[in-house]
Amino acid sequence: MDELIRAVSEDGNIQIIAVSTRHITEWARQIHTTLPVATAALGRTLAATAMIGSEMKGEGASVTVRINGGGPLGTILAVADSHGNVRGYVQNPHVDLPLREDGKLNVGAAVGRDGLLTVIKDLNLKEPYIGSTALISGEIAEDFSVYFFESEQTRSAVALGVLVDRDQSVLAAGGYILRLLPGADDALLDRLEKNITETGAVTTHLKDKSLESLVDRVLEGFSPRILARQEIDYRCYCSEERVLEAVAHLENNELREMAEKGESVEVTCQFCDRIYRFDPAQLLRERTGE
Repeated sequence: MDELIRAVSEDGNIQIIAVSTRHITEWARQIHTTLPVATAALGRTLAATAMIGSEMKGEGASVTVRINGGGPLGTILAVADSHGNVRGYVQNPHVDLPLREDGKLNVGAAVGRDGLLTVIKDLNLKEPYIGSTALISGEIAEDFSVYFFESEQTRSAVALGVLVDRDQSVLAAGGYILRLLPGADDALLDRLEKNITETGAVTTHLKDKSLESLVDRVLEGFSPRILARQEIDYRCYCSEERVLEAVAHLENNELREMAEKGESVEVTCQFCDRIYRFDPAQLLRERTGE
C-alpha cells in the first residue's frame, strides 16, 4: 500500500500533506490500460484527490475532482474518501502524444487548458460544496495551486508527479500540498521556494527515497513535526446493490425486450472495470411478479 504523511513546521505556520502513490497509480494503469501520458495525468489527479480527501471530516465524507481541459484525454475524474483512499478514471486512456522538447510527457497538451478544475466536497450535509476554477496549464499541479488560492483562499504550493518506465509501468508517483497559514510571514515564502527548487521533481526523490525524507527536504530549516501517517490505497466501493440502483431506470418494456432477445443487463464499473450481469427476466419478476 501507499502512504500519506501530514506534518507542520515547528512554528505552526506551514502545513504539508504528502503522498507516495506508486501502487495506486500502477493499479489504475492496469485497470484502465492507460498509455503513459494518460497514466501521468490520472496519477497526478489521484494523488491530489487523495490528499484533499484526507482532510475531510467524518465517516462517509468524500471529495470528487473533475478535470476537463478540452484536450484529447477528455474528462479525468477521481474520488477519495476521508481516509485518503482513492479511485478514478480518464475518459480516453489510450491517447498517445509526442514528448515535449525537454523529453517529458506532454500532460498539458493531453489535458488541455480550455476548461475547468472542479472540486465537489460531500460532507454528508444537505448540499455538497462545489468549487471550480479555470485551468491555466493543464499540467494539473499548477491548476490545483490556482484552485486553492481562488476557491479556498489559501496560499499553496502543489507538486505532483508520475514517473513512467520504458515498459509503461509506474516507477514512482506522488506529490505534496504545502500551505502557508493565515498570518504567516511572507519572508517564509522565499525560504520555501528555495527548498522546493532544490528538492526538484517529486518522482526523482520518491524513486530512491522515503516519503518522510521528501517532507524533511521540503521543510528543511523549519523543523517539521509529523502529525499523522497512514496507508492509502486504490479502493472502489462498487457493489451489486449499488449497480441495481443504477439500473432501476430501465423501463419494464425494455427489460421484456431484452429477455425476449436472450440478452443480459450488463454494467461495467468505470473505476475498477468489474462487470456486473443481471437476468432481465429476473429483474422484471422482482419488480412486477411476472
